[in-house]
Amino acid sequence: MKNLSLFFVFSFSLFPLLCSSFNPEIPTDRRVLVLLDDFSLKSSHSIFFNSLKSRGFDLEFKLADDPTLSLQRHGQYLYDALILFSPSAERFGGSLDLTAVIDFVDSGHDLIVAADASATDLIKNIATECGVEFDEHSSAMVIDHTSYAISGTEGEHTLIASDDFIQSDVILGKTNIEAPVLFKGIAHSVSAANSLVLKVLSASPSAYSANPASKLSNPPSLTGSAISLVSVLQARNNARIVITGSLDLFSNRLLRTAVQKAGSPNKYEKSGNEQFVTEISKWVFHERGHLKAVNLRHQKVGETDEPAMYRIKDDLKFSVEIYEWSGKSWEPFVADDVQVQFYMMSPYVLKTLSTNGKGLYDASFKVPDVYGVFQFKVDYHRLGYTSLSLSKQIPVRPFRHNEYERFITTAFPYYGASFASMAGFFIFSILYLYNK
Repeated sequence: MKNLSLFFVFSFSLFPLLCSSFNPEIPTDRRVLVLLDDFSLKSSHSIFFNSLKSRGFDLEFKLADDPTLSLQRHGQYLYDALILFSPSAERFGGSLDLTAVIDFVDSGHDLIVAADASATDLIKNIATECGVEFDEHSSAMVIDHTSYAISGTEGEHTLIASDDFIQSDVILGKTNIEAPVLFKGIAHSVSAANSLVLKVLSASPSAYSANPASKLSNPPSLTGSAISLVSVLQARNNARIVITGSLDLFSNRLLRTAVQKAGSPNKYEKSGNEQFVTEISKWVFHERGHLKAVNLRHQKVGETDEPAMYRIKDDLKFSVEIYEWSGKSWEPFVADDVQVQFYMMSPYVLKTLSTNGKGLYDASFKVPDVYGVFQFKVDYHRLGYTSLSLSKQIPVRPFRHNEYERFITTAFPYYGASFASMAGFFIFSILYLYNK
């Protein structure tokens, strides 16, 4: 009896943790695990952390080598997102390792990885699993002798001032980032064959990756715009990842420092870092660009109920409602590139859906003259937005024997030939019988 009481007490204590997991219907108030190399990062990066807290996120800070680390308990994930601000961690504590982090992402959860010159193989391997390759040379940093921050170290030019942003309102917000973003860290590259990884902040053509404390003996392996400073990934399961080679990118020092890019007369009182990391964190945590589709319906034109099957050449109407999370509520999603397929082995009908501006998308078309088991399919993939993949199966039958037209227009030549043959035979018979 005592053991049973302890079980109930433990279950109720764990219940709030399990109930707080990510709900795609309301993607806010989420639990985030933040792993640090040192607790001093809580104060040195407090502006970024306070920004997340003010937006409803529950942050739990732990050291990367904490022996109690675990992402799940009894088969249930305890967190909805993971922030790795521990570039020098040789290994994680507890049950957390490379496989656990990748499984966490594969389960649809979000991840932020920030490295620096002290990045270990563990952190680099996590990035590699996500489609990003950090420079293999230890102590190599991004150097740029033309696009550096004037306030930085003049000799090394490792404090980069970059304004080469991805052109995407959904990832970086609708408000332009006017001031350059300060970056000090290591370079990484993105495979051109990987369409899921995007460079959000790129280096200038004059940048290269090398050890600033030594002279170059060989050409650097990473140069120019091939160097990515910040990259993002949206997996096929809609999990989102941000990877950067600069932990200082999120620091209070770079968020609030004045910046002037070399060769530019413009001087800004504050860098663009705060706006940049705030906007990109909104994206990675699904506060923006998060879509949902509801009320997928279809019916014959002029009817309201969904039929159990269609007949070839029926006129039908298809509709679906699509909404976007605004950070506080679901708002109608407006786009002109949403399409529906009427699919059996291949699309027989591909129709662009029209919208009323209130979230409703619809289209009307005729069922093709082919019978079988079809699917209504909506596969929507747009830069920065969660992917939508919807399908609904419906059979299509041919005409019944009593549903064909009495006289088929295309058969008129055959009808005429038959009657002509009958008339010819009748005339021949008359002539044969009565001709003397």
